[in-house]
Amino acid sequence: MASPRPTPPAEPAPAPAWRRLMRRLTASDQQLEAEQLRQDAARSGCALAGRVERGQMVKLTGRLRTVAYTPRTNLPTLEAELYDGSGTVTLVWLGRRRIGGVEPGTALTVRGRVALRDGEYVIYNPHYELHPGPPAEQ
Repeated sequence: MASPRPTPPAEPAPAPAWRRLMRRLTASDQQLEAEQLRQDAARSGCALAGRVERGQMVKLTGRLRTVAYTPRTNLPTLEAELYDGSGTVTLVWLGRRRIGGVEPGTALTVRGRVALRDGEYVIYNPHYELHPGPPAEQ
């Protein structure tokens, strides 16, 4: 006689409506934004920036906090800080002064290999997809 199939672990029950309401009323805007960004990353199947490792090929989604042109003597770079609610990763486009649509507050998804530069995680020349909608207010 075949043994019965094991039942999959139950998913956690959603929080009661009053608890969600209290959370929204008592949490700061930054906490709510971070929570929303983490949920967006989970829904889209992306990794979390706070859990990446050097050498890993990743797909991340989040919102750009800063975008800066860094003039260098031999190679200009455009650098942006991508925040997904769990942490940040610096995106670096070598040889670029500007990229249309890449500005603070823009939501995007990037793919690339994670490197370590001065103790910070960075992705050089990532493939990127801009998400529709106006940039978020800072």
